[in-house]
Amino acid sequence: MERLSWNEYFMAQSELLALRSTCTRLAVGATIVRDKRIIAGGYNGSIAGGVHCMDEGCYVIDHHCVRTIHAEMNAILQCAKFGVATASADIYVTHFPCLQCCKAIVQAGIKTVYYEHDYKNHPYAIELFEQAKVHVEKVEKQQVIFDNNKTEKKLFVETLLSQLKDSREDMEGIEELEKQAEELFSIIPTETSSV
Repeated sequence: MERLSWNEYFMAQSELLALRSTCTRLAVGATIVRDKRIIAGGYNGSIAGGVHCMDEGCYVIDHHCVRTIHAEMNAILQCAKFGVATASADIYVTHFPCLQCCKAIVQAGIKTVYYEHDYKNHPYAIELFEQAKVHVEKVEKQQVIFDNNKTEKKLFVETLLSQLKDSREDMEGIEELEKQAEELFSIIPTETSSV
């Protein structure tokens, strides 16, 4: 395996943080970095000690969960709580920041936003980043470090294979697909995917 670039390394930290998310809609992680040193991290979830969406369901008003604090905001607030300066720092986020997080990033003096996935990229957020001269860069993943959805993907593939088998169409083709799925997920066939 090749050595990770700095962007890959810090984005991998954000992906790891996203695994702590308690949001059922989208798991997001954020890492704030200054001088190639991590100064804070956050993930989206409820307030400390509060009820979590994964336990109680989302509290949605106008298509937004109001129970959740976004990953970027949690990272910035962590810096505020512990007295760590964010001026001229970089932030690595798994998904493009929402408009409210964009404003917080600008106000915190963060100068660079690296993100991995486009997610409802708000035109005004882009405009605000440009006005504040915040450099925004999409980081293309070079190496797969974590697969946040491996279990869900495996179950999805197993369900599709099961439905294909139930249809009794092209059994040889289905067996070949099963083999490919086993190799892809390095799994032993489960009851769902057996004949």
